[in-house]
Amino acid sequence: MPFTKQSVNDVVFHTANPFTEAGGVAHGFAARLGGVSAPPWDSLNISLSRGDNPAAVRENYHRMCTALGTDVNKLVMTHQVHEDYIRPVGPGDILPDPLAPIEVDADGLITDTPGLCLTIFYADCIPVLLYDPQKRVIAAVHSGWRGTALAIAQKAAGKMVAEYGCRPGDILAAIGPGIGPCCFETHADVPTALTAQLGQGAAPYIIPKVERPGKFAVDLKGIIRWELLEGGLREENISTLPLCTACHPELYWSHRKMGEQRGNHAAMIQLN
Repeated sequence: MPFTKQSVNDVVFHTANPFTEAGGVAHGFAARLGGVSAPPWDSLNISLSRGDNPAAVRENYHRMCTALGTDVNKLVMTHQVHEDYIRPVGPGDILPDPLAPIEVDADGLITDTPGLCLTIFYADCIPVLLYDPQKRVIAAVHSGWRGTALAIAQKAAGKMVAEYGCRPGDILAAIGPGIGPCCFETHADVPTALTAQLGQGAAPYIIPKVERPGKFAVDLKGIIRWELLEGGLREENISTLPLCTACHPELYWSHRKMGEQRGNHAAMIQLN
């Protein structure tokens, strides 16, 4: 598997081996372990919106950043709205505090500024990290089914090319933990929306449930990988972590399985 499971001071996370081998970047996809939050947010919840104790959330950010090697004082975050806006950011976008209000709606962040810790959230939706070690540009993307229908990960890679001079063949992509087709069962509305936006290229990743007429299993990670290939990325540069958040409650929260009684995870990436 092109990912490595790590545990630092009980904080569990996965790193993408190609990112590590390329060097020059700190990154990781965090699980729910190693924090201080009480149930039902136990234990590494990093969201205030779920009702957790602010002091616990702040401590969780410190523990997570220490484990991943990112800078808790250089966090850049966004209010995620399941759209396809990718926001270029710089030093002026650093939050004064991990719990400071987030004013801008976006589902992607991109920068070539060292030291900024791009942070996105997930609890079934798919987190995607992008890194060009040649031009030293990074992006972090939140891709739920609506964002996937809008090809937000492909658009982030395209923005790296158009605005930062990256070459598609140099971009590394890491598709992180999120709900898999084993658990993402939908009515026809989701497949219809996906194929309406993406065409029949998405069809192989939408499987009718023969035993449950009118229901479909949707492989969001597979669609994201296909989108990135369509955007010119090389197959060998795209890594997918197969873990399903709904299948592994010991590691992850799942919105589909747990509803509002849960925490949020974070994926982070920072140029050194």
